[in-house]
Amino acid sequence: MAFIDFTSIVRGAWEAYDNTREISGIVDISAKVSTNYVFKITFKDRTIIIAKLSYFGKFEHFVEDHTIINSLSNNLPAPFENLLARSLMKGNSLFVYRFQNDLLDAWVVFYRPISIKKRFPRRLDEEQIVKFGEQVAMFHKACHSIRNTLPVSSKTLKTDVDHLLRLLETDYGRYEYRMHIDQIKEQGDLFVKHSQDLKADEFDKIPVFVDWNIGNFSVSSSYKLYSRWDYDWFRMGSRMLDFYFLSRVVSNIGDRTVFSYNIGPLMEERFFLFLRSYHEVYPLREAEIRFLKEAYRFFILNYVVKDGRYFFHEIFASKLQKEAFQLYLPSIEKDFNADVILKALNF
Repeated sequence: MAFIDFTSIVRGAWEAYDNTREISGIVDISAKVSTNYVFKITFKDRTIIIAKLSYFGKFEHFVEDHTIINSLSNNLPAPFENLLARSLMKGNSLFVYRFQNDLLDAWVVFYRPISIKKRFPRRLDEEQIVKFGEQVAMFHKACHSIRNTLPVSSKTLKTDVDHLLRLLETDYGRYEYRMHIDQIKEQGDLFVKHSQDLKADEFDKIPVFVDWNIGNFSVSSSYKLYSRWDYDWFRMGSRMLDFYFLSRVVSNIGDRTVFSYNIGPLMEERFFLFLRSYHEVYPLREAEIRFLKEAYRFFILNYVVKDGRYFFHEIFASKLQKEAFQLYLPSIEKDFNADVILKALNF
């Protein structure tokens, strides 16, 4: 997509939104690791708006997700009432711009910029881990409290896994996954079976962001959650979907810019410390702890295997997909032990 002028699409989106405010500049501030684009728009009066552009997935899902996020940002109670960015509305509706031609179907949504304070260090100390566990528990609890006020989401974990399994029956899927079809089917079947055994479809569904790393949230000087951005993997689902990336934030090696999705952080003592702190504020159930393994399996199947080539730039996607088949998926049954975590939480 290097030959496409995304800046002109963003400019056209703003003109469709409000052509009375003149733009003085548009700067690409994307993280450069995914296929989504983020732009900072500066106006003649020196005010700023953030634009997000995406062209992966379905337009209807893009609108649905950002409508839910905007409702969430408005409905979250204190102390999280200003944690999330708010999208721009036009009239009574969320404004979403759609650009279509023979090559591209792209969508743009505008956000008001949010304030950012300090970032966690790459490796947290124990005090920071405990505080982070408390804060995430409070945030999840707040999300749970307003879950019934949010628009309905059409996506579920099973619909995404079913989509991957259907892909295997297409010409694209048979070619793309030609060396790994049986492995993907086996892992998909395991996810469905174990989820049914745990009655995971009965877990409360709350807003989850899945991708937590020190580059997409900020904290106050006392380590309270202050702001959160980057909503690319947002969905409605079990709170357990957040925990793999939370384990990476508190891991012994620390949060890293080099991508690797090993299951190891879920079994670290530092993660157990995080869970104990979380559990004191917002208790976890045994079935949820056992579902951690399936949440990780789903992440690998959905975000790395199925959608990796769309979420990540090609160099990252190829590496991660290779590791998924050789390392991540084979390690699930071998290296994850829910009983160890349950013992650490005194179940």
